[in-house]
Amino acid sequence: MHPKSALGVRLRSARSMLFSSLQGYRSAWLAGDLAAGLTLLSIAVPEQLATARLAGMPPITGFYAFVAGTLLFALFGSNRQMSIGADSTIAPLFAVGVATAVSTVPGDYVALVGILAAMVGVLVALVGLLRLGWIAEFLSTPIIAGFLGGVAVIIVVHQLPDLLGLPAASGGTLNRIGVIVSDSAEINGWTLSIGVGVFAVVFLADQVDRRLPGALIALVGSTILVGAMNLTSHGVAVLGSLAHGAPHLGLHAVSWSALGALAPIAGVVALVIVSQSAATTSAFAADGGYGVDVNRDFFGIGAGNVAAGLVGAFPVNASPPRTAAVVSASGRTQVAGIAAAAALVLLIPALALLENLPVTTLAAILIFIATRIVHVRELIDIARYDRFEFALAVVTFLTVALVGVEYGIGVAVALAILDRTRLSARPHLHVLGHIPSTTSWVPLSYAEQARTVPGVLVVQFATPLWYANATEFRTEITSTIDAADHPLHLVVLDTMGMTDIDYTGAHSLRQLIDQLRSRGVTFAMARTSKTARRGLARSGLLAQIGQDNMFSSVGEAIGADIGPKDPYEIEAQRAGSKNEYNTDQRDPNGPF
Repeated sequence: MHPKSALGVRLRSARSMLFSSLQGYRSAWLAGDLAAGLTLLSIAVPEQLATARLAGMPPITGFYAFVAGTLLFALFGSNRQMSIGADSTIAPLFAVGVATAVSTVPGDYVALVGILAAMVGVLVALVGLLRLGWIAEFLSTPIIAGFLGGVAVIIVVHQLPDLLGLPAASGGTLNRIGVIVSDSAEINGWTLSIGVGVFAVVFLADQVDRRLPGALIALVGSTILVGAMNLTSHGVAVLGSLAHGAPHLGLHAVSWSALGALAPIAGVVALVIVSQSAATTSAFAADGGYGVDVNRDFFGIGAGNVAAGLVGAFPVNASPPRTAAVVSASGRTQVAGIAAAAALVLLIPALALLENLPVTTLAAILIFIATRIVHVRELIDIARYDRFEFALAVVTFLTVALVGVEYGIGVAVALAILDRTRLSARPHLHVLGHIPSTTSWVPLSYAEQARTVPGVLVVQFATPLWYANATEFRTEITSTIDAADHPLHLVVLDTMGMTDIDYTGAHSLRQLIDQLRSRGVTFAMARTSKTARRGLARSGLLAQIGQDNMFSSVGEAIGADIGPKDPYEIEAQRAGSKNEYNTDQRDPNGPF
């Protein structure tokens, strides 16, 4: 290929990666996308302001976060409808961590949050580039349900002082609750009434039609009410004048000590973003009937986080509620998000009009969001399904709510991995039997008609053989051999599902083979995968077992043992009629 032609191909390939969600755009979609953009804007204005407050950041940075996340995801992401921006799930997570880091490293809170956003962005983008999306699978559904429940408790407890008109509390969740209870005599009636009214408006709008901008209506209405009735003189706290100039570009106060202190927080936040984003992009793509590249979406979200950090904002995430709003409003592509971001930029100079926005309004909106992220029905389903997995959810919930988000995630993931390890270390060994007049070999407990062959034991260990289960494997087979009704001369190990054998597993298998040979019992293997064969070859076991004792099916292994007469013919003869045997059923690669 000519160098110029090759360059042209690469350029076209690069262009196809940009704005891929807009490829094949039709003019007929524009009206729906613009309507969805207006709906998204009405949700984003109050939500981004409230989330910025939850994150301990200047209100304007919520808008910067939304614009940066939306535009960069539209540029690099693949999902047509997913909304990226400030998210109440991760806001309390990094707020607590960065507040702790401020006292140990140079730099103010806002600067450190910007550095954190860039670090999170790099990590999430690397997950996409290296195609490591499977990392999100470490957060199981029970863990996520418990995590979200704990986050909801944190959001509510942090917002209660603003909702009630009380002084701000500090410390852990229990300490904050104690302070709120002790100060309850100072609750401001006007503040509480406005907050309850805002919550009611948002709740009712959500019940009637989720596309209704209940939060925006409540925000505008409460702001006008406070200004008209001069409620600040009655102790109602308001946002006051908002700085709404151009963002300060770049990262500030970057140092090795700051990077070291923020690295663990960045890792936890990135893990949560990857998990929530993977679930969101897959769910809405499946509902919409279009394909997505999850790893490209990770790169787009990572780029959005880096951009958010560079404009002085904070980490962004995929938002299931906002994405659902786009879908409900007939938005088809990222044009909806781009339109909302552009309109939000135009609204920034008008932020001065929110000078009388009561703080309790944002608290009420955040508390409503908290009620939406608690999956009560899912927790009930988990409890009904498995008590241990429900215990995982409860432990995660309590640890997140009472100790801290990062600790809750760490404890839950550790418990989940230990649980999976426990289960895989104690898999069940199946004794297989042959179903007459078929080629199928199934566990004896699965079918009453399954029959064993005298002198032969066929077992299946349908899991990788590794150090955690190697001893259990040999112990179970040995006890099964000792319990056999007839003296054995052949043991066949069906390795379907044994996709890998590690060094410890190979050592245990060698001990078993030596034990069988000392008893005069032949050992054979059936349906061994290429990966397992490579492990057997490296350990020398393949030569010890012998190629003549490696078979493609259990039936082939039994036939070789019986001799020239076909084992299925023998089975038919034992049944009393050779004509009953159906040769069409002979499949050496059958399910067993």
